[in-house]
Amino acid sequence: MSGDAAARGAADSGARRPVIGISAYCEQASWGLWNLPAVVLPQNYVDQVVGAGGIPVLLPPLPAVDDVVHRLDGLIISGGPDVEPVHYGEEPGPNTTVVRPDRDAAELALFRRAIAAEIPVLGICRGMQLMNVALGGSLIQHLPDLVGHDGHSPTPGQMGTHEVKVAGSGRLAGILGQPSVVVPTHHHQGVGQLGAGLIATAWADDGTVEAIELEQPEAPGHPFTVAVQWHPEAGHDPSLFRALITAAAAVAHARLAAGAQGGRSVS
Repeated sequence: MSGDAAARGAADSGARRPVIGISAYCEQASWGLWNLPAVVLPQNYVDQVVGAGGIPVLLPPLPAVDDVVHRLDGLIISGGPDVEPVHYGEEPGPNTTVVRPDRDAAELALFRRAIAAEIPVLGICRGMQLMNVALGGSLIQHLPDLVGHDGHSPTPGQMGTHEVKVAGSGRLAGILGQPSVVVPTHHHQGVGQLGAGLIATAWADDGTVEAIELEQPEAPGHPFTVAVQWHPEAGHDPSLFRALITAAAAVAHARLAAGAQGGRSVS
């Protein structure tokens, strides 16, 4: 079922649309006459969630923000700056860019709480890297040093594109429905050693891991944990967002059903 169909089904049954938390940035921002610290997120994340049938909620990088997880039906960990290398036991390299320790802490807590609560999770770019680190994996701090080119982030401030080959098995293959896709990309880091329970399900031509999933035998009750190194919110294929919304709609429906069951009187 597509996200649109799930949302229509929810509306027809009187159920609510699934609520999707999206981790947000805290950055200096300008608008109108103002220049202030702000909680921000590129609008295409929001547009993709709405288009797939969900209700987006921005989650600022604050202590204890993970307490909101029990109110969410799904979670997106968004793109952004480098994950601080201390989280995978390394020192910053010469090409480490901006780090945001408060955001690292908030997103690590969000992801771990979501896994424990069996909430569907989609990781995007930095989000994929953070999910890998959260499960004990490591990162390649500067991909050009390994692959010998800048094809994953060819132009500052702009998306590049390249082809990604998708494994024949796994959730991603079913979501994308094709063995290879051309994707929007902008990153200089990548997944090194995989975290516990994760499998790689897509690769660039140079061998860079482009998608990871939580292997179902490792987490049989977890409905959806998929992450991609590219930026689907900046592309034209909504299939990843629709898949997340479908999984989140199932969570929302189960919660409503459980609430209705719990509210019935017992004679």
